[in-house]
Order: sequence, then C-alpha cells, then structure tokens
Amino acid sequence: MDLQNPVLTRMRAGDVAMGMNVRIARSGDIARIAATTGHDFIFIDGQHAIFDPETISHIAQAALGVGVAPMARVLGTDDLSTPQLLDNGITGIIFPDVNTVEQARKAVAITKFPPVGRRSVGGGYPQFNHRSMPIADATRQLNASTVVVCMIETPEGLANVEEIAKVDGIDVLHVGTNDLLVNMGLPGKFVGPELETALLRVIAAAKVNNKFAGLGGLRDIASQAAWVKRGMSFLTTQADIGFINAAASAWTSGVRKAITD
Repeated sequence: MDLQNPVLTRMRAGDVAMGMNVRIARSGDIARIAATTGHDFIFIDGQHAIFDPETISHIAQAALGVGVAPMARVLGTDDLSTPQLLDNGITGIIFPDVNTVEQARKAVAITKFPPVGRRSVGGGYPQFNHRSMPIADATRQLNASTVVVCMIETPEGLANVEEIAKVDGIDVLHVGTNDLLVNMGLPGKFVGPELETALLRVIAAAKVNNKFAGLGGLRDIASQAAWVKRGMSFLTTQADIGFINAAASAWTSGVRKAITD
C-alpha cells in the first residue's frame, strides 16, 4: 500500500485537518500528545522558534509512529534545509510569506522530486521505515504524500493568490491572519470586512484550482469552526505554549475560586 498522509486523507474526504503548532516542545512526546488530543498533524515552527535539525527529525519520526503528519515551517522558499528535513521524516513543508508565482514554483521545486521538482534523491527514508525500495517507487510515493503549503500573509500575496493557486504541486493556501492583518495596517483586527473578504478570496482561489484553503492565527473555537464551515480545510488550532498556558491558568484560577466559594 502506498504512503498515506493523514492531512491529505482528511481534506480529500471533505473533512478538516487540524494541527498543533509546536513552539517550545523539544521531544517526540509532543507528537504523541497531538495524536491523543485528536490532531492530524504537528506544525513545527522553524520560522519563529529555534530548532536544530536533529530535534526536528526525532519529533517527526515519533509522529510517523503514531499516525500524525509531521510538518515543518521553514524560513522561506530559499531555505536549503527543506530537502534535508524531508529526507529525515518531515511529510509536509509550510512556506511563509509566499507572494508571487515564482516563489510558489520554487516551493514546489525544492520539495518534490523530478519530474515535478528538483529535490535530490537520498534513500533509506524513515517514511518507509528505512527499508530498501526502488527509487522510482520511493520518489513517486513521496511526491504524492508530501504536502506543500504556501502561506498568504501580505497584500501582495493576496493580490496574486489566484495565480499562485494555479501552480501545480501546491496543496494548501494557508492564511497567516496575524501577519496579513499587520501588513494590511490592521494589526489584531480579526473581526471586520477586510479579513473576511481576504479569507473568502483565498477559499475561492483554492476551490477553483482544486487546492485546499488553510487558516492560522485565529485562536478561538467559534471563529475556527465558523471558517471551517465556510470552506477552510487546513486548520492550526493552537500552539503548544498556548495550550499549556490556557490549561494551567484555568486550573489555578479554578482552585482559587473553589477555595473562596
């Protein structure tokens, strides 16, 4: 049976794939927690947090073992660590700040093997439990199961989203709402016609081109659910640090309230 990516499986079935941002965790235990809490993928944030490649590989291989897709956000479409991450267990790459068709094509080229892209062949991939297999079969399966995510985070990216969506090899157009709003001169304005119009535009561009639309940055359940109903298929729920802060704060405040009641 060919490799299956739970993110693609969910989205192609018409469901939403949910992922946990990983910012502070540095062990494979976070992948097990993601699986236990109903997440389909982990989003290892190599853009805003500092990870060494070996740590990313350990987390990725733990994720593979529990059926969670290990994905990593890199520094950009020119990040030369991208193929190395894929060779060592990562099954999806999130490219930030994709503004042009050229950048989108570079994302595909660095992520996919020929004839789709220009990724170099390694071998002994953890996705196949390091077993030996024909190169043609391995590259075909890895191309089919590796998720390419282009983040739309600027007015320029939004203006070009219809053309970006046409690029073969891209799977997800993912809106980084925080950066998009900051770059629009509307920091933190999560409620308003500007963001709504932008999100609907990305959803429409994805749908017309058989891609999926993704949502990040909105951190309340009601908003996330509402946008999934409107067409978002790839959702980052919360970061590990956010989950810890929320649960710990609720617990301590709950105990103090119970003491005084």
